[in-house]
Amino acid sequence: MEQSNTTSPNNQAAPYVNQEHTSTGNWFLSIFLAGIPLVGLILLIVWAFSHSTPLSKRNWARAMLIWMVVALVLFTFVALVGGIGLATMEGY
Repeated sequence: MEQSNTTSPNNQAAPYVNQEHTSTGNWFLSIFLAGIPLVGLILLIVWAFSHSTPLSKRNWARAMLIWMVVALVLFTFVALVGGIGLATMEGY
């Protein structure tokens, strides 16, 4: 029995996955653009959830977004602890 590469065992079409290789120049530009405030955030969101983006760049964008969330949570925690600490030092 012959099996097609485009269908899964339950006869549903497999989702499209862009397996293109990303060049060094493309990575250089991607990292540069991701470092620009607000523009980088928008681009990371687009790259993370676009099916036309190469798989390696999509995974990288998702990892960068996760790191941004971790950094935001840590920053918020440190700011709250510092603010509470400063608030308790009224008389000093």
